[in-house]
Amino acid sequence: MLMQHAEPTAGGVSAAQSDVPTYAWVVFALTVGLLLSDYMSRQVLNAVFPLLKATWNLSDTQLGSLSSVVALMVGVLTFPLSVLADRWGRVKSIVLMAALWSLATLGCSLSSNYGEMLLARAFVGIGEAAYGSVGLALVLSIFPARLRSTLTGTFMAGGAFGSVTGMAVGGGVAAHLGWRPAFGAMAALGMILVIVYRIVVTEKRLAPLKSETVGAQATGFGVRMSFKTLMKGLFSTKSVVCAYVGSGIHLLVPAAVWAWMPSFLNRYYGMATGKAAMAAAAFVLVTGVGMVVCGNLADRLSKNSREKKWAAAIAYCVTCFTLLAIGFRLPAGTLQLVVIGAGMFFSAGASGPSGAMVANLTPPSIHASAFATLTLANNFLGLAPAAVLTGIVADRIGLLGALQLVPFAPLIAATAFFIGKRNYAVDLDRLNALREQAVR
Repeated sequence: MLMQHAEPTAGGVSAAQSDVPTYAWVVFALTVGLLLSDYMSRQVLNAVFPLLKATWNLSDTQLGSLSSVVALMVGVLTFPLSVLADRWGRVKSIVLMAALWSLATLGCSLSSNYGEMLLARAFVGIGEAAYGSVGLALVLSIFPARLRSTLTGTFMAGGAFGSVTGMAVGGGVAAHLGWRPAFGAMAALGMILVIVYRIVVTEKRLAPLKSETVGAQATGFGVRMSFKTLMKGLFSTKSVVCAYVGSGIHLLVPAAVWAWMPSFLNRYYGMATGKAAMAAAAFVLVTGVGMVVCGNLADRLSKNSREKKWAAAIAYCVTCFTLLAIGFRLPAGTLQLVVIGAGMFFSAGASGPSGAMVANLTPPSIHASAFATLTLANNFLGLAPAAVLTGIVADRIGLLGALQLVPFAPLIAATAFFIGKRNYAVDLDRLNALREQAVR
């Protein structure tokens, strides 16, 4: 009979405990709420691409750069800012970051040319840089480890739902009032959420939700851990590196499709700006639902076999490739949109398993830094290059031709996940042994 080994628990709650305090869910809801604002501020741009193109006579490459500069700044700054947040305090860092991206979004509405808009978008990226990693680390620190894939998938799906809202609401506002009020509306919502979060969530109220051991470790590591030791903890195994790489590359698909779907519908289906934004939002919504469902399914499948998280990630990537490769080659019509929608359901499905695997393979005390590394990989390998590379290719062979190349990214991600799966059992056993030695 095969002996099953438990994955590590974290967050101060036993894996067997079934009750989660109500306040933990309140914190989760508010943290996801800010993530919605984050992506609303980021993705409202895509809804007004056609208007900006006409107003400033921009090329597809320039339009793509306005989207990609946000992910680029996130990729560059997520790690150092997340390390600082581990030391300075996650709650204070979250409030400061949300305030910055909201003000920068307001700056977008005041831009008078491409250069000013690019600068404002860069500051949106600076504000959002460490939010995903710090917010997720805070959430996982107050919930049982058995919920990691579900919570990670749901948290990251907040980005999809925020994108839906940003594109739909932004497109609607832009259609009636223009693109400047669309950015202004996103900024106003962000500032309201910042105020609510600052009042409701405090380190003092979070403390009882964390175990004394994890809290002590976080404090000690956050203050005294050397850079060399931190790097060793973040890149200690082949499987965690594969999780970083696979997660980043597989997100190239949703990033590219989210950015260009309004333009795709506008150019190839003749939809007006507002209608194209609303229709494109449906594809983003499907992606978000897929992230939640796929994350929960991965948790269920891995109850008795820890390697099944990896198998699920591989299956999601291969399914995404197959459906989108077919979808973007079908003639324009209902069938094409249905098949593309089915592919988008799985396009970010590996996000939950990837986050869970990173959490399992790194110490709780450096989870913010670990998720910063995951965020860095997500941005540099997928989110940052997706829109601008698609735009560059589109300027040469057309937008449809560029989108037909995008689905090949998940095949590369599936390869990374396959390598990680082969090393996961050995890596996890070794890490568990080291943790047991440290406790003794």
